[in-house]
Amino acid sequence: NASVGDNEAYTNYILQVVNNVTVEPKTSVPSVEKKVKDTNDTTGETTDWQDSADYDINDSVPFQLTATLPDNLDSYDEYYLELSDTLSSGLTYNKDAKVYLVNDDEKTDVTSSFTIADDGSSFKINNLKSLDGVTSSTKVVVEYTATLNENAVIGSEGNPNTVKLIYSNNPNYTGSGETSPTGETPEDTVIVFTYKVVVNKVKEDKKTPLEGAEFTLSKKLADGSLQEVAVVKNTAGTTFTFSGLDDGDYVLSETTTPNGYNTIDDVEFTVTADHDVESDSPALNSLSGDVTTGSIEFTSSTTDGSLTTNVVNKKGSVLPSTGGMGTTILYVVGTILVLAAGI
Repeated sequence: NASVGDNEAYTNYILQVVNNVTVEPKTSVPSVEKKVKDTNDTTGETTDWQDSADYDINDSVPFQLTATLPDNLDSYDEYYLELSDTLSSGLTYNKDAKVYLVNDDEKTDVTSSFTIADDGSSFKINNLKSLDGVTSSTKVVVEYTATLNENAVIGSEGNPNTVKLIYSNNPNYTGSGETSPTGETPEDTVIVFTYKVVVNKVKEDKKTPLEGAEFTLSKKLADGSLQEVAVVKNTAGTTFTFSGLDDGDYVLSETTTPNGYNTIDDVEFTVTADHDVESDSPALNSLSGDVTTGSIEFTSSTTDGSLTTNVVNKKGSVLPSTGGMGTTILYVVGTILVLAAGI
């Protein structure tokens, strides 16, 4: 016990040894892990707690921190515990944290007993043993949400978030918990990913940029409705970027068409991403855009988190579809012309 490392703890003093006795002092250290849930807006499905997720910008992301306690908790007079949590700049804490003591199936809200930093960077208590029901098998669980904001990093770098546990590590210390010697666990990391779709507007030769368009991107929700993601106007020139997207089903619509060109049909596609859900260092492994309706193709970059496509406009005008109002007008005009010719 002459020196103790960061993630170690002292043992209890040995008061007396009689004769030749082999002693193996027992000590244990607590642990902590961080998890995140992932929701697909199109299917409505939400995963269990895992190590990575992907979300749209402005989505609320749920996180969970879980701390275990040392086997020799009873040896401490007081026990200091702090979950030190770090969010990346792409996430904003929503100030909605709840702290629970979990004993088997029993979950007790003890939020009011913890000191919580305004930015969600710390959840601490000076003496955990002052709470009823705390044993060495108790888990301390923190749950909160954070909003993915405009500073979110797009692509494989993602938006990493970490937690470490700071804890009393000397059961022989008799002072107050907040002044007790402490140890620290290694950090545990989860990552939140987000992506972008890039549309390049080109002429029939499939390479010459074409100005004067406007696009709207919408997402299909679980109830069958469409939620507008963004509108990118023709002031953007010939490249239209939709940033901060989740996986799911989308519809790309050309809402303004360059003069003298035909409007493309709506394009429906699915963004699919594979990322490690159980890993100490979660990674984005693949990203794809699968077109279900329309004639475009996406080029994927996992590093950039991008799906890029060319949208081709053809010159001329397209006749109205059969049965539409335009067809009716043509019939009426045609009939008038025939009658006029007969006269």
